[in-house]
Amino acid sequence: MKIMFDFLKKLVGPAEEADLSEVLKRDPMIIDVRSPFEYEQGHIQRSVNIPVNELKKKLGDIKRSGSPVIVVCRSGARSKMAAEFLQQAGVEVYNGGPWSAVAQRELLY
Repeated sequence: MKIMFDFLKKLVGPAEEADLSEVLKRDPMIIDVRSPFEYEQGHIQRSVNIPVNELKKKLGDIKRSGSPVIVVCRSGARSKMAAEFLQQAGVEVYNGGPWSAVAQRELLY
């Protein structure tokens, strides 16, 4: 069971291990990396839609914000790729996984 949990954690877990509750208290930039169509179907109210294939173009703006970043998508796969890219670029980033899960936590803050 632990092996399966560790595998799933690596698949959709944060680029850096952290309690998202603590990160949400720091007023992070929340980036939804889904397509604009998916984003319009539902999203976190204060999130910004930057599709995963456009992150490179927006990297300067993201870095200039100086805020920690939480990336979300539908299932956690695209946000994992986005988190890895941003982490390699020197951004403090966390993979939030599915946007709906982060939206529920966001309501608490």
